[in-house]
Amino acid sequence: MSKAREFARLPGFRDFPPEEMALRNHLFDVWRRVSRRYGFLEYDGPPLEELELYTQKSGDEIVGQLYNFTDKGGREVSLRPEMTPSLARILGERSRAMPKPIRWFSIPQLFRYERQQRGRLREHFQWNVDLVGADGVEADAEVLAVALDGLRELGLGVDDIRARVSDRRLLASILTSIGVPESSLVATYAVVDKVEREPTERTLERLTEEVGLADEVSRQILELFREPELERVARAFAQDPEVTRRLAEMREFLGTLEDLGLADFVAFDLTIVRGLAYYTGIVFEVFDAQGEFRAICGGGRYDDLLELVGGEPLSAVGFGMGDVVLADLLADRKLVPDFQRGVDHFIVVIGDEQASLARRVARALRDAGRSVVYGVRGQSVRKQFSAAANEGARDVIILGPDEVARQVAMLRDMASGDEREVPLAELLDPKPQTGES
Repeated sequence: MSKAREFARLPGFRDFPPEEMALRNHLFDVWRRVSRRYGFLEYDGPPLEELELYTQKSGDEIVGQLYNFTDKGGREVSLRPEMTPSLARILGERSRAMPKPIRWFSIPQLFRYERQQRGRLREHFQWNVDLVGADGVEADAEVLAVALDGLRELGLGVDDIRARVSDRRLLASILTSIGVPESSLVATYAVVDKVEREPTERTLERLTEEVGLADEVSRQILELFREPELERVARAFAQDPEVTRRLAEMREFLGTLEDLGLADFVAFDLTIVRGLAYYTGIVFEVFDAQGEFRAICGGGRYDDLLELVGGEPLSAVGFGMGDVVLADLLADRKLVPDFQRGVDHFIVVIGDEQASLARRVARALRDAGRSVVYGVRGQSVRKQFSAAANEGARDVIILGPDEVARQVAMLRDMASGDEREVPLAELLDPKPQTGES
């Protein structure tokens, strides 16, 4: 007989045994709870979309990062790498009939074919929150508040996380004032986005050679990003009315977050650009305060995307928060809940003649909302008690011949060891479970 083949997990993908699934469920529970607290409704879409949904928004160069293929119907398709284009497609079909603003959230699994590294896999789950059909910085602040409250709910405090915020319109007005042509703004954004991760001379080289800016303009940009604080920018561009107007909007945005009690979590940072081309206004990224991990969350305003995929022209702001970096941060801060197995009851039978009764008791208790396990037939009483401990049973229901003859069972509390008799009638017709065990 040939040896069975052993199959390895694909690179960049994960298994979720119960202890890992418990953390995933913990994240999902918090994300759902906080979303609903802010009035957001959950939605989802298919994991497979037309390839053009992504290339139309991001260009053909994104194909190298996708799990794309031609399906059996001859359609060019891709596993979804992000959720916002799917949201735009879904709303494009129905938003005109919906009351505004639209508050939706989702927890999709996303796929990108890229190099596996710390904090980045080829699949991940992501908390997406979007507020559609609301103009003004209050909507931007509301969405960022959801993200920060989700992290606070997980136990992360002001010493653990920081949201770095900027505004593409403000950055555009500053760069234009310096002398960057409008046609070179997107290319300049790409350089600025990496200004913290590249040497100064490399940044200068890219601005002059790749973007094509004059040396003097490139050096002014470098000087700006040495100290990109809000008040310094305000002083440097006090005579530019467009910069002044955008700075006033940023101050209003920061003031709104202060009203929401989140000012200590937020810092203005002009280097935050966000790589996706569809952002049109305020943008933000959330990092651990020590700067040891990749960005935990990123988002911003994208007012043109719905119209791009055939919907009505609606303003929108949203974020995505992945589970991979967040799980690493929670583990580092010792905020991952302990995994504990647990059931309400374990039924121990003294002899096989009580097995039928055990099954009937288990059915009745399960119908009442309790979790119940019983031992494998033929196991010794000692092994059944050992199994009960392994299952984390709160109590053990013991069905012995003498007790059953008297129409009772023995109930043992596994924590204290206390025992008491319980009528079989009470076990066979229990009260429905209404709360936590």
